[in-house]
Formats: sequence, C-alpha cells, structure tokens
Amino acid sequence: MADVTQTPSVPDLSTLHQRAAQRAAERAGGTDRLGGHIRCDGLVRIFKTEGVEVFALQGLDLVIDRGELLAIVGASGSGKSTLLNILSGLDVPTAGLARVGDYDLLALSARRRLRYRREVVGFVWQQTARNLLPYLTARQNVELPMQLAGRLGAKARRSRADELLELVGMTHGADREPARLSGGEQQRVAVAVAVANDPEVLFADEPTGELDEATGAELFATLRAINAELGVTIVVVTHDQAVAGQVHRVVAIRDGRTASEVRRTARTAADGSTELVSEEYAVLDRNGRMQLPAPFVEALELRDRVRLTLEPDHVQVRPGATEEGKQP
Repeated sequence: MADVTQTPSVPDLSTLHQRAAQRAAERAGGTDRLGGHIRCDGLVRIFKTEGVEVFALQGLDLVIDRGELLAIVGASGSGKSTLLNILSGLDVPTAGLARVGDYDLLALSARRRLRYRREVVGFVWQQTARNLLPYLTARQNVELPMQLAGRLGAKARRSRADELLELVGMTHGADREPARLSGGEQQRVAVAVAVANDPEVLFADEPTGELDEATGAELFATLRAINAELGVTIVVVTHDQAVAGQVHRVVAIRDGRTASEVRRTARTAADGSTELVSEEYAVLDRNGRMQLPAPFVEALELRDRVRLTLEPDHVQVRPGATEEGKQP
C-alpha cells in the first residue's frame, strides 16, 4: 500500500531545535542535576559466553541534554544497541555510571525499573510488527498504553490519541489496522504509541531499517515534530550515516567507546541568511583519551605509536618511529 504522507509542514531544523529546547525546559522546571538529562561515565558492559568475556562497552562517556534529538551511529558490534538497551532499562550495565533524570540505572530495584520503563521511557523497534498489535486500529494502539497505565478516562484517551495521530500525520489511518498501513505509516503510529504516556525520553532502535530513503526521511520529520512539540528527549540508534542531515548532533561509537561527534550549528551568512554548518569533533573522555578517525589513521599509515607535539593552540599528531631509532 502506498504511503500517504500527511505529515504537517514544519519550520526549519534550527527553529525546531530552539522550540524543543524551550519545551524541554518547561518540562524539567529547571536544569538537570549532574549535567545533562542522560549521563554515562565510564560505562562498561561485559557479556560472558561459554567462559569467554566480551566487552561490549569499554568505558563509554556520553552526555545528552534534555530535549535533544540525538542520533547514535556505529557499525555492527560497536556497542550502540547495548547502550540503548541499558538506557531503556532492558539491560543492566556491569560498571560505571548510567543515569537518566533522577534514575540511577545501576541501582534500580525490580519494581523501580518496571516503573522507569512504564513511565519514563518510550521505545520504537526496527521491526514494525513489534510496535503495534495487529488486531487493533491505529487509534486503539495509541490508546492502549494509557489504558494499561490507568491514565485518563475513555473519552480523554481517545482525544489524546487523535491529537498524537494528527501530530505524526496519521489522522487518515486512525481506523485502520496495521496490515492496512504501509511500513512508514506503521512506524509513525509506533512513535505516537511510544509517547502516549508522555515519557521523558523516546528511544528508537534502527527505526528506518526497514524503510526506503524517502520514507525514512518522513519518519525523521515526524520525530522532529514530536521533539519540538512535546520537548521529549529522543535518542535514535542507527547504522545509517546519512542521519547527520536529519538531526543537530550525531555521536559515533567505535569499539564500545564514543569516538566522534558531528554537530550542526546555525550561522549567519554574508547575505544575512541563516545556514546550518556541520562540524566533526573527536571525543575526549575523562581520562584524556580519544579515537582518531579511521580515514586519518589510514591516510597517514599510523601504526602502534604516534608522536605528539604541543603547540600554542593545538596538538600535532605525527607518525612515530618505524624502526628502532629511526624516524619516518
């Protein structure tokens, strides 16, 4: 079935970012303690399989501000899905700090963890079939989380469901079951379901993985609208590097650590117009370590060790000795 797009037209990315920050500040009623809405310090996750230890996360550091729309990218096995499972309360880290708002994810009891997953976070899976019950209409799927949480009366639940479906551009599909919706439409309804109980954070695991490029862009437009209108913090995990053009900040994970960030900032051009400029940064952890981008390492054939020179305004990195006592 064709994807009938009715996503409302929205302002530019910079304006949406400002609106989301304002909504987030209203929700928080002030700044988050310890800095950031989501904070990871030295986060470690070790899996043991048949006596073999696998380090999925190796001291990861990350701070996400309240109201951000952030993408986390990385190759398969980089640790991005492990991080998402920890932050959403589906997994427990081995060591380090992982905090979302006032919740310390290493110290949650079973009851408090259940409350956290019900009230604080929403989740969108990659597989569209996992997000919606096939025998309920789109509206009924959105109403269900509110009903299970004992929130609102039947009339109020229906009204909120209709508001959310309008926000994600799915008013036309309110009375359709998932089988009568396209993949992109199902994922937009899934976003409405995930925010039905007004969570603080929305996590999305490869939400565009089963969508084509155009439909994936529509889904990101939906996420930006939700972010701007509700002020909910949104974290998207994906392997798609093209998301850099969809959000203000992209964090790349490599080998279980944050490796680099791409930030898009608004700048005023010479003609007075505003443009978004992307800049890439290496991430420095609390111990002063960073990962050099792989293309840099390959271009200079860096191996084993490098030479560092402290200059007045930068650090110079050069290839180290190739043989004992010999410089390149």
